[in-house]
Parts: sequence; structure tokens; C-alpha cells
Amino acid sequence: MIIDCHGHYTTAPKALEAWRQRQIANLATPALGPKVAELHISDDELRESIEQNQLRLLKERGLDMVVFSPRASFMAHHIGDFNTSATWAAICNELCYRVAQLFPEHFIGAAMLPQSPGVDPSSCIPELKRCIGDYGFVAINLNPDPSGGHWTAPPLSDRHWYPLYEKMVEYDIPAMVHVSTSCNACFHTTGAHYLNADTTAFMQCLTSDLFTDFPTLRLVIPHGGGAVPYHWGRFRGLAQELNKPPLREHLLNNIFFDTCVYHQPGIDLLTRVIPVENVLFASEMIGAVRGIDPETGHYYDDTKRYLDQAQLSTAERHLIYEGNARRVYPRLDAALKRQGR
Repeated sequence: MIIDCHGHYTTAPKALEAWRQRQIANLATPALGPKVAELHISDDELRESIEQNQLRLLKERGLDMVVFSPRASFMAHHIGDFNTSATWAAICNELCYRVAQLFPEHFIGAAMLPQSPGVDPSSCIPELKRCIGDYGFVAINLNPDPSGGHWTAPPLSDRHWYPLYEKMVEYDIPAMVHVSTSCNACFHTTGAHYLNADTTAFMQCLTSDLFTDFPTLRLVIPHGGGAVPYHWGRFRGLAQELNKPPLREHLLNNIFFDTCVYHQPGIDLLTRVIPVENVLFASEMIGAVRGIDPETGHYYDDTKRYLDQAQLSTAERHLIYEGNARRVYPRLDAALKRQGR
């Protein structure tokens, strides 16, 4: 089977965005609402939003299962305070849970955390526990920059983040390291901020001994790892200068990369530089890049086409499409086995 480890609910009914705009408009006077109970989205609306979009493309492209989380750009942890984020995260996670309940053979949830700049990450644990324990989610999305492009949070190697890591280890779940909207005019959200964050997260781990403290912690760095595969020699050299072990030993038992890379040369580079055991299939559809490539006549985010054409053995392709995801997301593997898959 083919498991897409990176999907977002980018096609949620318009009522969700309208509710959010009201929440933002009333940040100074939250008593004016809106209340959670004022958001009404029926199962039929959810079905339509999925069947005509992600599910249609999933079937057309030959995919089977998507790890599905709230829209990354909508997380916007820099807006409001912790209570703002907590309410918003709970709403978005519940919608992903409902989608997974409606389409259990194709979607399973990953949680958005109610992060907020300057707030102890342990404040996110109740939502994490609810999503894993009550909703059956299999992962979380972790924003290393809740400030929205100003990078005011400590690096991922800092003890600031340890309460979340301890829960991740306890629940045996990975985190996809994924920022949200950039409110910094210097960084375009999807073209710069996302890719900067991927590279930054990797370097923060490289310069630390995080995985000595958490040897079973697993982080998925999306979008092909940002600059990481292209500059693998630079990173190897820096690790050597810092007296760190070789990168395979130092990081690759714990860090994995997805295939949200939208052209053939990029996928070819990723799969040649990064060991296939550390590459997970993903497309982020329907996500940051939605158009058709005029050079190929196919959608940019139809990443299966690139993997099918890459110089990989059958065994290597199986690892990228399915085997690695089952290993990195053990709760996903268990859920699939309960379905007889």
C-alpha cells in the first residue's frame, strides 16, 4: 500500500475560516465570541469537502492512506494567546477526527498543538493526550517557531521542549516539525519560511545531543528536508568539526524526511543522498503547490510519479511507500493491522 504521511485539511468548509475570522476580530473582547457551539459543519459538508478533493486525488494517484492534520498555515500560533490557540486547535483537531471517522480506510489524524509564543509547551499536553487517547491520532505537528517567523522560541534541542518529548516517547508517536504562517514580511510562508524551518530544525538537532537524552524520539522533517539533501556535505563537515558522530549515527536513527519535493531532480537527489530507510512518501496534497507543471502536464504535488521514475529497487520503493511509515508511526501500523491491512 501507499501511505502519505503529510496531508492537511486545506479544503475544510468555509464556515471554519469564517469562524476563525470572527475569533481574530474579537481578540480584544473575547466575550463577543464566537462561541465554539456557533460553528456548525455537518457530516455531509465534510464528505463533500473531502470526496471532491483529497479523496478524489488520492484514488486517481493510487494512494491508500493519508496522515491527516489541520491546515498548517491556519495554525497561526502567533495570533492571540494560549486560550485562542487552545480553542482553535481543539476545533481543527475535531474536524480531522470526524473526517477520519467518515473515511477510516483513507484518513487518520495527526494533532495540531495549541502552542503560543512564550508559553510552556507542557500546556499542549492535554490536547495531545486527548487526540492520541480519544481520537486515535498517530502523530503530532510541532511548530518550532510559534512566533510566526521571528524565531523567539528556544531551539528544539532546549529543555524547553522536553515535556512534549517525554509525552511523545510515552505514547510512541513521532512529530512532524512544521511551522505555520509567517507574519514576517522577509519570509514567504511556503516558499521560504517552511523550507527555512526544515533546514533550521535539522541544524538544531545536529549541534545538540538531543537524541542522547531521547534515543527513541522520532522527528519527521517535511518538504524533503529543506536544504538538507542538497547540502549534505556541508552538514557532514560541520558535524565533524563539532566532534559529533557521523550523521548516520548521530541523527538518522531519529530524523526522517518526506517526499514533498515537486520535481524529478529533487526526488532523485533526496533518494540518492538520504538513506531510503529515512525517506517517507508524502505529497501534501492539496497543499502549498496546487498547479500543473507545464513541463510535464501533471500536478506538481503528484509525487508518486517521481518516486515511480526514480532509480530505486522494488524493496527500496516499498520502504518509502509503506514500510518506513509503519515503523515511524507505530500507532498507524497498529490501526492498519486492526483493519486487516
